[in-house]
Amino acid sequence: MTHSEVKIDIEWHQADAPLAQLILAHGAGAGRDSDFMQDMADRLSALGVTVGLFDFGYMQMAKALDKRRPPERAPKLLAHYRDVLSAQLDDLPVFIGGKSMGGRMASMLVCEDDIQVQGVFALGYPFHPPGKPEKLRTEHFADIPCPFVVLQGERDTFGNHAEVTALAAQAEEKSWPELVWLKDGDHSLKPRKASGLTEAQNRQLAAEAIATKIAEILNG
Repeated sequence: MTHSEVKIDIEWHQADAPLAQLILAHGAGAGRDSDFMQDMADRLSALGVTVGLFDFGYMQMAKALDKRRPPERAPKLLAHYRDVLSAQLDDLPVFIGGKSMGGRMASMLVCEDDIQVQGVFALGYPFHPPGKPEKLRTEHFADIPCPFVVLQGERDTFGNHAEVTALAAQAEEKSWPELVWLKDGDHSLKPRKASGLTEAQNRQLAAEAIATKIAEILNG
């Protein structure tokens, strides 16, 4: 497979009576067919949100060659996401987001002047690389023009509760996302057994928070 053979292909998980469409990008290491992406899409569609999943070009090539590939650089990822948005459904309000890297790309894409969406959702935002809290990936937050919601596990090594709460305290309120914390969750929202919660419960809480926020935004 070559770069010229990369496709703009959206896998739709249709809600019965959808309020909106949410186009979700995958994280760096696993594509749209991962358990996390498929499960979240199914949970959201059951809550009235039609979800579109896609693979970035590097992930399409990795699957075709059966060989892991590193993510492309941000400009290429953003260009692909932009092309995916051109294939959105015509009759539904548009929200975008993603898992980890995909959520970061979504939050960067909406900063471009000609991108019109109702809101952005990040599932496990990579505030910084693990073990490198000084290397923040938040410089564009102040430029995000629409509602931005981050659903974050409390133990996420890319930004845990203590770290992100401290960052939020230093930031201007308008330049910081709304945060939804998933109890004891890691970067994939998975809690430890000792927490008394399950991974499925945290995923469901995240899906419900997204669906509730979408309804809130659409109702003004």
